[in-house]
Amino acid sequence: MTRVMVVDDHPMWRDAVARDLADAGFEVVGTAADGEQALRRLPAVRPDVVVLDLQMPHVDGVEATRRIVADHRGCHVLVLSASGEQADVLEAVKAGATGYLVKSASREDLVAAVERTARGEVVITPSLAGLVLGEYRRMASQAPAADGDDGTPRLTDRETEILRLVAKGLGSRQIADRLGISHRTVQNHTQNVLTKLQLHNRVELTRYAIEQGLDQS
Repeated sequence: MTRVMVVDDHPMWRDAVARDLADAGFEVVGTAADGEQALRRLPAVRPDVVVLDLQMPHVDGVEATRRIVADHRGCHVLVLSASGEQADVLEAVKAGATGYLVKSASREDLVAAVERTARGEVVITPSLAGLVLGEYRRMASQAPAADGDDGTPRLTDRETEILRLVAKGLGSRQIADRLGISHRTVQNHTQNVLTKLQLHNRVELTRYAIEQGLDQS
């Protein structure tokens, strides 16, 4: 069962999200009213996913995300914010958030986003996905040139095919449907690629794929 912590400074909203996730079968292991409180409680409850707001007192969502990702490997962050502003989305993603969902999303969208975030998949509100991919492309264009072929990990044809679809923003289940293989097979290939490339999560994998121009092929 996926373990979830909910962090929001509005009690009614926090309780409602926690209740919806518990009703959907997640184990809600804790809640917090701000980033500072979440960081104190997180080591004791060890969630798989932290669902947090951006605008909070003491320690805001961006800083909390940065510290969670740095100090708690394997814990993924899904931002659930009222803001769809470009600056807020990009700051959250750059801080290491695996997903970004606006609060106008439906309960079904939230449940699906938490499930995908727990698997390490990049989850972005559809209207904002192009913005994030565009930022990755911009960052890739400013990145230094890669080393020669002798320093590049060798991927199989199937791994390269999956990496190309990751770059286009597809999730594991969408890739499985596209290629006619099982979801588990996609996850296994993805984990192999992460290991070969010495990357930690789907956010880093997406960035790498775009840096290689795979989203254009």
